[in-house]
Amino acid sequence: MSGPVVVGVDSSPYAMGAVDAAAREALLRGAELHVVHAFVWPAMHVPPGASPLGPPGGGVRDLVEHLLHEAVDRAQAAAPGVRTTSAVMPGEPVAALEAESRTARLVVVGHRGTGGIRGLLLGSTAVHLAAHGHCPVMVVRGRTGPEGPEGPVLVAVDGSPQGLGAIRFAFAEAQLRGSELVALHAWSTWSDHGESGPGHPVELVDLIGDMDRQRTVEERLLAEALSGHREQYPEVTVRQRIVRGRTRPTLIEASESAQLIVVGARGRGGFAGLLLGSVSQAVLHHAHCPVTVVRSGL
Repeated sequence: MSGPVVVGVDSSPYAMGAVDAAAREALLRGAELHVVHAFVWPAMHVPPGASPLGPPGGGVRDLVEHLLHEAVDRAQAAAPGVRTTSAVMPGEPVAALEAESRTARLVVVGHRGTGGIRGLLLGSTAVHLAAHGHCPVMVVRGRTGPEGPEGPVLVAVDGSPQGLGAIRFAFAEAQLRGSELVALHAWSTWSDHGESGPGHPVELVDLIGDMDRQRTVEERLLAEALSGHREQYPEVTVRQRIVRGRTRPTLIEASESAQLIVVGARGRGGFAGLLLGSVSQAVLHHAHCPVTVVRSGL
């Protein structure tokens, strides 16, 4: 996919972490970095320029330009040599960044912005873009810094067609970063939730036999989901993990040692019409490292 890496910035404390991550992604891809700030001028009941009653250079436009200059300087420090451009986009941040995603190869945002409501773990901009973006969307959260977190790239595999884009992106990202790829597949049965079936007791020997057979099925599912991508990315070291347990807590726990987690927007357990599945939502809210959401077909 061609196009720039786009990062959305605002005056929140999370914005510059997103700039660091976006600059590194642009450097890895040999791509241009485009820093965007969306602003609804008419909604502000102050003049865009300096107030005649205040000091020169104190207008809202000057503050926005200062923010963009700071972001560009931060990007150039994080990834020297990356061509960086910036722009103030008219309109709401969600709409502006969704429009940018049509021509971008990756959009990067912080997990909370200035519009975040106290008590919410994830801002509305990040959620909307993850569900509606026209390219992969990286939400920077958890362990951040100029060098970024360490560890493998982690990808959630559920065997659904909707998850193929996430697997493909994760392989490419691991190759770009020169890191190991951990492909994690979590599975469970009704017995994991303490149920005893439809009124019939379960014999231990039957349960053990069923579990062994089911695990074999799940191992085959994971291997098949990765097979074609292994051939395309032979240099990527892949570690397969099969975990019996609930998907959401398993992925969140695994993210503690990852540098990036990649998920599909909606997997095989998603409800029709729901653009962002419950697993993706949970990971976006609680992961310990940056998260990239890849919608089906990207």
